[in-house]
Amino acid sequence: MLNPEDKKQQAVLDRFREAAAEFQTGNMPPTMTGYWLMKKNQVSADRTWADMGIALAWLTKEYEANPPFERTDGLEAYSSLDTKLDYATDVLPRGVDVSWVYYTPSKNLISFSVVCCPNRFHPEIACPLPLS
Repeated sequence: MLNPEDKKQQAVLDRFREAAAEFQTGNMPPTMTGYWLMKKNQVSADRTWADMGIALAWLTKEYEANPPFERTDGLEAYSSLDTKLDYATDVLPRGVDVSWVYYTPSKNLISFSVVCCPNRFHPEIACPLPLS
């Protein structure tokens, strides 16, 4: 319970409210994939799909444009594209989000996700755009 006399408690609450308001338009990534649906400034009609095949094609295009780091000893550092696509094909129809995160040869971390909407784990979050 908030004590109206406690200035530290009020400052923490004020900062929380400020951060929550900034989240929707800021560039901070969400802690859970379903929360991407709340980031209204990141919504794009050309990246809103009803056809899983188009979502898989987008994942493939992003992966091929930004291939993962390859180990010099010949061992795999990450799952293959085929393995990733098989997994996505299995879970997306069941409403499970897919995130691919890995290091590129330039040692940059890349992350891209397909987020289901309505979201299985966050059904209270409305879809930001109608499906195309």
